[in-house]
Amino acid sequence: MVSSIASPLTGVIEETDVIIDFGQYEGHSVEEIRKIDPTFIDQLVKEKESQNLAIRRHRDKNFRLYMNPLTGHPV
Repeated sequence: MVSSIASPLTGVIEETDVIIDFGQYEGHSVEEIRKIDPTFIDQLVKEKESQNLAIRRHRDKNFRLYMNPLTGHPV
């Protein structure tokens, strides 16, 4: 389902539908992490603005937030 309000991290994709694909929160949705660690989400937003993160749809039709391997910046 498409959100009427865009998230700074996931854009028009619902935060419940985007799974983090790296780090200590791997396998958790962006919405879950926003509740647990909002500071981490703020850091991810900054990384995305720097084009170090992207969202990709996998073969299983899930959206994954992943770190761009070409940038080499740890989150």
